[in-house]
Amino acid sequence: MNAKRLEAGQVIDGFTLEGPLDPGGMASFWRVSRAGTDIPMVMKIPLMRRGEDPITIVGFEVEQMILARLNGPHVPRFVAAGDFERPYIVMEYVAGRSVRTFLERVPLAPAEVADIGARIAFALHDLHRQHVIHLDLKPSNVILRDDGEAVLIDFGLSRHDQLPDLMAEEFDDPIGTGPYVSPEQVLRDRGDPRSDLFALGVILYFLATGERPFGEPMRGGEWRRRLWRDPVPPRRRNDKIPPWLQEIILRCLEVDPTERYATAAQLAFDLQHPEQVALTARASRLERDARLTVFMRWLRAPKRAPPRRRTLSGLLAGAPIVMAAIDLAPEASGLREALATAVRRVLATAPGARLACVNILKAPQVVIDTEVDAQGRSMHLQRLVALKHWARALAAADDRVTYHVIESNDPAAAIIDYARHTQIDHIVMGARGSSSMRRLLGSVSAKVVAEAPCTVTVVRLPAGETQPAS
Repeated sequence: MNAKRLEAGQVIDGFTLEGPLDPGGMASFWRVSRAGTDIPMVMKIPLMRRGEDPITIVGFEVEQMILARLNGPHVPRFVAAGDFERPYIVMEYVAGRSVRTFLERVPLAPAEVADIGARIAFALHDLHRQHVIHLDLKPSNVILRDDGEAVLIDFGLSRHDQLPDLMAEEFDDPIGTGPYVSPEQVLRDRGDPRSDLFALGVILYFLATGERPFGEPMRGGEWRRRLWRDPVPPRRRNDKIPPWLQEIILRCLEVDPTERYATAAQLAFDLQHPEQVALTARASRLERDARLTVFMRWLRAPKRAPPRRRTLSGLLAGAPIVMAAIDLAPEASGLREALATAVRRVLATAPGARLACVNILKAPQVVIDTEVDAQGRSMHLQRLVALKHWARALAAADDRVTYHVIESNDPAAAIIDYARHTQIDHIVMGARGSSSMRRLLGSVSAKVVAEAPCTVTVVRLPAGETQPAS
């Protein structure tokens, strides 16, 4: 199909071309309509001219295979596709704003950088849970819908963990967009979802500083420099960047993927809770590594990545975000001990897990002042101290545990909303003894089990151990 000969009003397999959109690097785009279809649609037509880069042809096949298997709010809805005689993909037209437009006013305020980053991270986590690694994440491939949800587009270079990797089979050289390619991609490893976190780190760096951390390298040989040359610390370029944001950005940009966040959900969690980001030496750096350190890293840089012994689903399963919903009432001490035992077991099975310790501070229907108790002490602060005291028995690393007190007059709804908002994978909570009122209204744990967007473990005291029911 010759894109230059297309014109408005033309019909292709039942789709009417309404008007052209801005072209991409390897495709043209048209708004289209079809009788009986009420969603806005766009037709993507790859540019397969004589002598065209073969990546265009393979990328069309890859995107057609992958997009048809994706669903949810973070990807365009797939509608139809043509073949190589008449190649096209029809998908939902996503109304919104490309992240590329934000580059016109960089550097952005830290809070805005974190907000955009968290939205993209949630979209990546949803993509990874569908067995896909994007591998070409960049500002122009992210659209923020009008409701704020991030949508990922352009899956021509992507990899599906359960499908043949056509890009790896057809091309031996690294593939991607130079400034955003991860070190493992340079080494021809296309199977690690943390490659997308590296690319997101580049986006965060750019939004926060107005510069790309590795410039704009054009060739594979130039890409290799990121295996040994660390970027200028963001705070050196923009002193308004807080330490917590530099910590997050530089962690995303680590050469070794095991030193980055384990999952996109864990990255999003830190971006949403900057006050609880565990700071390391990364946070205060103002200089790049010394020349001797860089030289030794250059000597050790591998030529190719070692064989993969992991699956995408396996990596995600090993790094869940676990939520412990903790009852801090004095009469629930026995239940808290049982809950700690259950949480220890969960963390032992997932070395990369993050733990969010959550307590619901029940707010009265008519609020006068819930910030202090009768003695004038901050109730919120007291609860945080109590949560930290409870967590000491877990013997978990400080950078794996965060603490949250949520005010709500509906504890079950608060737990469910928090789990949904922060992509919690597993909730562990206690259930107190029965009572006539609890049987009538339904217990908090029963509501959470019924409505939570993740798995839930409910801990009860062993038979024979009792405590007052509330």
